[in-house]
Order: sequence, then structure tokens, then C-alpha cells
Amino acid sequence: MNHSFDEIVWKEQSAEGEELLRKADGAVITAMKGGLEAEVQRVSLGSTELVLKSWSRESRPDVPLQYKVLEQLYRQGCAVSRPYAWGVDAAGDQVLLMSYDGMPVRKVNTAGLTAIAQNLLDIHKLDLNILDVVHVPRYEFTDYFFPEWGKQPEIRALAQRLAAQAEMTSRHLIHGDYHLGNVLEADGKYTIIDWTNVQLGDPRYDIAWSILLLRVYAGERYAGIYQQAFLTAGSCTPAELELFGALAALRWLQLHRTTGVPLKPGTPAVIRKLMQQNVFLPNDLL
Repeated sequence: MNHSFDEIVWKEQSAEGEELLRKADGAVITAMKGGLEAEVQRVSLGSTELVLKSWSRESRPDVPLQYKVLEQLYRQGCAVSRPYAWGVDAAGDQVLLMSYDGMPVRKVNTAGLTAIAQNLLDIHKLDLNILDVVHVPRYEFTDYFFPEWGKQPEIRALAQRLAAQAEMTSRHLIHGDYHLGNVLEADGKYTIIDWTNVQLGDPRYDIAWSILLLRVYAGERYAGIYQQAFLTAGSCTPAELELFGALAALRWLQLHRTTGVPLKPGTPAVIRKLMQQNVFLPNDLL
């Protein structure tokens, strides 16, 4: 992928985005490492650094929704990229032009983990009245995170029972896939990216999922520091984290069996131990 701005039909753009696009002829575009669903390019326009994200693969997310949500979150001072424009390229793929905010977090410490946790809490505390014009979707929890196409009926059935026990809510904005890979760092500032799964949902699941992934891929010590930030803030209780942690573990297991998840040599042992220690999960899932 190597986009020319001349080939993109811009559907929405901010005043600042319109000004930047007038100078697009001088853009220097270089490829960056993308994710599973999209390709990413870095765009240099003089002293301004931007990112152009393109969904040219099978994934077809609601990019207009992402643009609108980012617009509102940025205005409220949340730790998100500044959106400038979204459009459709010559191949019919959706693209999103945003600020460049650094690279994914590679090293963590107590201060950084606390800041990353606070950024998520700020999203959850957002007054939804500011999103009235955006129409953020609200999904049934298990239909979205444990779909029938996952072909794991025992996992879906258990998730449904646990979700009912948890008395799930959908009165808060959630990210849906918060982890270190979706947090950028530049000069000590952390920015949340990849809003593909944005929705109105239960912040306790958002938190539990992020804790699980940190525990699995970064270790117990860092996960403990990160988890304590949420407990100190009073956003959830240890009992709630146990229950929602079970849902997060089931989600990880379903992805492992279907679309796949990152695996290190010790990952299976870590996830097995987490499941065995959780009182809401049977011991024969793995």
C-alpha cells in the first residue's frame, strides 16, 4: 500500500484537516507496522507528523463512527489521537487521517501503568451527553464478544451465565480492546488508539480484559501495579474483577481457538494458571 492523497475522496474533515490536505502535495509517506485489520503509513508534512490508516483487508469497521468518536473525545481532552479526516481511496477502502502520537509502549513502570489506567478511566467517566450526535452502538455482550460463529458453544454458554450473574451494564463508553499494543507513547505521553470496538458497554469488562492481557504478556508484577490503579480509583471491586476476569479469560480462550492470539513459550502455562485460580471457571477448559 502506498497512498496518494489525490486518489482519496475525503468524506469528512475538520478545518485543520482541510488546511493540512491543501499542502498534501509535499507529503512524504513511509510505511509503518500495521495491525491485523489495517495498514498504517506515516505522513510527514513539513513539521507536522500524521498517520494514515487504511482498512484494505477483510475487516470493514465503521470508520465514520471512529472519526466522530475521536473528534468528541479529543475535544474533551481525552488521551486520543486527533482526527483530521476520513475518506475512501481508489480501491474503495476506508482511510482515516490522524495525528502521529508515537510508537506502541515497549517498557512500563509504575508511573506509566498508572497513567495508562487513568486514561481508560477518563474514557469511562465521559459524559455521554456529548456523544448524542454520534450514535455509539450498544450491543448484547455475548453476541458481540462471544459470537455464535466462534463455534465454541460451551464457552458461549458459560459466558452467558457469567454475564447474567455480573448484571452487565451498557451506560458507559468503552474501548473494547484496551491493551499496551493499542497505547502509543511519545515523550512520556500515552495515547489510546484503535477504536474499532468502541461501544456503550460495561467498563468493568474493559478493565478486566486489559488486566488479563497485561498479566498474560507482561507478567504478574506489572499487572498487579496496573490493577491496583483501578482498585484505588474505586472503579471496581476485587470480587467484580474476579467475575469479569473470568469473562476476559473466556474471551482469550475463544480467540485462541478461532482467530488466534499472540503466543510466547510460557503463554499457555500462564493462562492455564489464571483459569485454575479463578473460582468462576471449570478446570477442564484448556
